[in-house]
Amino acid sequence: MLETRFSDVRPESVSLLCDPDTHAGLELADDALVNPESGTRFPIREGIPVFLREVEGLNRKYQTMYDRLAPGYDAAEKLYLWILRKPNFRHEYIHDLEIRPGARVLEVSVGTGRNLQLLPPNIEFFGLDLSWGMLRRCLRNLKTWRRDAELFQGEAERLPFRDEVFDCVFHVGGINFFNDKARAIAELIRVARPGTRIAIIDETEKVVTGLYRKNPLIHAYYKGGESAAFCPIDLVPSAMLEIQSRLIIDGKMYCLTFRKP
Repeated sequence: MLETRFSDVRPESVSLLCDPDTHAGLELADDALVNPESGTRFPIREGIPVFLREVEGLNRKYQTMYDRLAPGYDAAEKLYLWILRKPNFRHEYIHDLEIRPGARVLEVSVGTGRNLQLLPPNIEFFGLDLSWGMLRRCLRNLKTWRRDAELFQGEAERLPFRDEVFDCVFHVGGINFFNDKARAIAELIRVARPGTRIAIIDETEKVVTGLYRKNPLIHAYYKGGESAAFCPIDLVPSAMLEIQSRLIIDGKMYCLTFRKP
């Protein structure tokens, strides 16, 4: 029977990890991952390696928001889809990911892990998120679904993975208000293997203005003068191939895809 592990760090996976600031390799200690060159330690909390330094700016603002929303996040999404009598919106972009059997997959901003439910079972799945609350909810979901995954807390602009180790790299919901969109995109590209199709999906301004800024639970987070939500297609390096963007879910989200040469 396949052993199910709920986000423990496998020793064989340590070779895929690195110090997010120096990209030096790491070693596994009892309660941390250690950079042997600098001595920097990255603690392992409840089976999840923590790669955060001090979080600042918009990243800190929305980390706080998602930590607050995490306990009821899945229930709210289910209620929203039920009220609107809508199917799971994730079906509109899952096919863009090009996931093959046995693929090593990275989702940046994994949230509560809902995308994993629609992915094939025979993959190596890695999920990273800024919000500890969302990661804890994801752990509970993994246990309920009996899905195997490894989770990490970190920032998209500083991924703790070595160069060119993933067959599929994607991000859903968050890049609109990252501290540094261009750097986050560069990091998605760095960790993807050549030939990988990378997907970036997030809400359009239609949702931010028409829904989030009117929602009493979260409206305060969207009234800080940030720039409007937009598809960051202009931030994708020109060396990438097949760069394209399309609106999905009745214009509520965009799906940006491109291929690493």
